[in-house]
Amino acid sequence: MKPRTIGYFFRQAFISVRRNGWMSVASAATVAIALFILGAFLLLVINANSVASWLESNVEIAVFLDVDAPRDKAVQISKEVAALEGVAEVKLVPKEEGLADLSRRFGDGHDLLAALGGKNPLPDYLRVKAQKPDDVPLVAEAVAALAGVEKVDYGEGTVKRLFSLLAWIRWIGLITMGLVSLAAVFLVAITVRLTVFARRREIGIMKYVGATDWFIRWPFFLEGMFLGMTGSVVAVGALYLSYVLLVDSMTAVVSFLPLVTEAEMVLGLLSWLLLAGTVVGALGSAVSVRRFLRV
Repeated sequence: MKPRTIGYFFRQAFISVRRNGWMSVASAATVAIALFILGAFLLLVINANSVASWLESNVEIAVFLDVDAPRDKAVQISKEVAALEGVAEVKLVPKEEGLADLSRRFGDGHDLLAALGGKNPLPDYLRVKAQKPDDVPLVAEAVAALAGVEKVDYGEGTVKRLFSLLAWIRWIGLITMGLVSLAAVFLVAITVRLTVFARRREIGIMKYVGATDWFIRWPFFLEGMFLGMTGSVVAVGALYLSYVLLVDSMTAVVSFLPLVTEAEMVLGLLSWLLLAGTVVGALGSAVSVRRFLRV
């Protein structure tokens, strides 16, 4: 293809954008709105997965030992628990440390110990983490069967509801993301089709005078790319600023939540949105102009 021909295609594309005026603005705005919504849902799903993974990895099993069990027995049980399949980490919490923790929560330790008759009623206990969240019930059942274990607690009902909720969040996020993606493509294709429809007579005349399909198609193709890129730039800029402000405000309130703040990941996602807008605009133009080439 000659440079002169390429230059002609670009000139025609930009002339068409300028000539269509508000229709071009509407096309770019449609791309911007659709990609902003899509990007917002993508970031929501990414952050939901991050929070879900954090919550799952922080589920612990509390293993309470016999109150009268000596310390060496507690150490032995902790080794037995560590040897079980599916166990990632075991920490022995002596009864003295447990009492100190209660003291920090409820007041002076000496007053608390005196109120208890000078005897520490707390047992030694183990804090156990499973290798995978799904292993928690199985690990808890295996630990409960060991001799010297008085009680095992991991908030079974709460954990099951939590895992169920996280699964629903992921599925709803993925389904919504898919629907929004389809809606974005549909809206862009419809908008570009309106642009092409407004110039159907021009396309027909070019066909009658012998222009090839690709000669007619390229200016529309470049026009769609330009509109898609313009809309995606607006969407990416607005999404990035909105996300930074939202994360800053949420971090000040719930600083413990592991929200995605890695610039590389966020900018990578926004780069894909920029490419997606350009490709969708080009495809929308290519598909929309096809029916008007059949004259």
